[in-house]
Amino acid sequence: MSTSMHDVSVPIFVNGLRNMSAWLDKAASEKPEAELLSGRLVPDMRALPAQYQMASDSAKNAVARLAGMEAPSMPDTETTFAELRERCARTISFVESVDPAALASSAEREVVLKLPNGTSYRFTGQAYLTGFALPNFFFHVTTAYAILRASGVTLGKPDFLRHLGPPTFGPDK
Repeated sequence: MSTSMHDVSVPIFVNGLRNMSAWLDKAASEKPEAELLSGRLVPDMRALPAQYQMASDSAKNAVARLAGMEAPSMPDTETTFAELRERCARTISFVESVDPAALASSAEREVVLKLPNGTSYRFTGQAYLTGFALPNFFFHVTTAYAILRASGVTLGKPDFLRHLGPPTFGPDK
């Protein structure tokens, strides 16, 4: 049985975005929202909202590029936890709405990634997903996690892997 491009993209993006949304709930219960929204790891890094926006963009743009369609426009205007959670929800809704059949032949489809500075990369769909889209998505997911953690939010590995749920059996099984 082979693994489809849908299986190695959409569920992974959805799990990451759902986890990120849940981190905001935990963060809001522990720290002032305004303090966390301006959080960054180093001065030249973009703040927490941008990490959520770029994770969202990575997910929706990847699925759209692989499906050969336009991604929905989501201007980067979020300034509250509620707006960031809504951004995650809208991104999840979009990536889940893409028919798996639209991704079926995307492993060999050409994907051209044009960067704002005018340069570009040319990939096969599989190389794009595994070499750029997923690593870029997890860069921003991990950076958001690290900003919250460094700001004193009590996140741990179970929060990062929240999509797994509780263990299904004990240590003696």
